Amino acid sequence: MKIASLAEIRDEGGWARIRRHFEIGAFGINAWTAAGDGGQVISEHAEEEDGHEELYLVLEGHATFTVDGEEVDGPAGTFVHISDPAIRRGATGTAGTTILAVGGKPGEAYVSTGWDTVSEIFPMFERGEYAEAKQVLEAGIASYPGQPGLVYNLACAEARLGEHEAALAHLREAVERNPVSARYAQDDDDLASIRDDPGFPAAPAEST
Repeated sequence: MKIASLAEIRDEGGWARIRRHFEIGAFGINAWTAAGDGGQVISEHAEEEDGHEELYLVLEGHATFTVDGEEVDGPAGTFVHISDPAIRRGATGTAGTTILAVGGKPGEAYVSTGWDTVSEIFPMFERGEYAEAKQVLEAGIASYPGQPGLVYNLACAEARLGEHEAALAHLREAVERNPVSARYAQDDDDLASIRDDPGFPAAPAEST
């Protein structure tokens, strides 16, 4: 048994990495806290890539969810369940608003996508710390082998570092594992140095 308070787990940015802290392998669970009034608590996103359904619970404070373009009022104690992974969702809140999120893919055993590792490297990319980001991503891939989000971002780091052959190989691997990655790659600035290479994955055909 492990016991911890939310305050003990939460970092300076307001993110409580609950799943990682308790080494939970059965489901994804994390929490976020708004730093100030109107602050982003849940970033706008969809779960289409991973196929996850999600359940949110406002633990404290007052949130405003945006679900498929519709605003949903979320005082403390509110549950918001989103079963369709293609629906975009996000939430803002008053200072101190904390939202717990639980997710997983219906009908399948939970497997971490390593997205928490990807979240770690975004600030490194902003600071130009591509070599450091590459090391974090390689460690993430060792823990979560074959996860396309990790492999895709490793390609981005390698492209920034001028390691073009490795970047192309990892980008093709990411696309093979998740074809949606090819769509992201078309206008990703991190991949600009390899976009003219004949081996660069083509944009996916639009569905009709």
